[in-house]
Amino acid sequence: MVNFPYEVVETSGEDALATWEKLKNAGRGTPVVLGSGIENYLPTPAQRAQLPTVQDILAVAATIKFPDDFLRFRRDELAAAMASLSEMNLPTGAADEEYEPPLGEWPTETGESTGLSVLYDYATGLRSRVQIALIPTDDPAAIPAYLHWGDWNDCPSPAYHVAALRAWRAQYGAELVGIDGDTMNLRVLRKPVTREEALDLARVQYAYCNDIIDQGVGSYRALAAELMAHNWWFFWWD
Repeated sequence: MVNFPYEVVETSGEDALATWEKLKNAGRGTPVVLGSGIENYLPTPAQRAQLPTVQDILAVAATIKFPDDFLRFRRDELAAAMASLSEMNLPTGAADEEYEPPLGEWPTETGESTGLSVLYDYATGLRSRVQIALIPTDDPAAIPAYLHWGDWNDCPSPAYHVAALRAWRAQYGAELVGIDGDTMNLRVLRKPVTREEALDLARVQYAYCNDIIDQGVGSYRALAAELMAHNWWFFWWD
């Protein structure tokens, strides 16, 4: 990829996950599977020069207590948006109160796992060629900082991604495996074991990425059931 700052290994879509596993122990950095066209979403060298450095982002991430600080940030973000609408004398309507998706019913069955979705093109299926970036860190949670990934629309800034990934790694053994322009695929070693735990996690994940419910499974309980059933997590910011 033109101007991509890190080493890239090319493989087939069929072999991508196995290649990623091998590269984890190759001593060449931390691998992450790249989705199609991710280079179109990453900052150019000129833009990177104007952004916080990787170390600055990681320093901020180290100060964030996730999820508490992130949930507070979301509430402050909503309050600021409502204040801005009020100053412009625009109606806020139901947005005066924080929106909550429906609790829903516990599903009798769950859908198939999303797996490593960045391997797929939704028009043509499994991609024949896939690139895996080797990021110069031994901390997979730091990958969003190195890529300057996030901070558009409702997608959190890189520092919040790093804090979230570190917290979920500690609790669930979560690891970032794949990433593209608007999607992250995480694989977890430990799934939530009770419905209460899964619902608490679903509420945090909704604050982090509301599209997984609003344009996805439709309710907290539906998401919680998916989290209890599968060891792949899917986040998508439209």
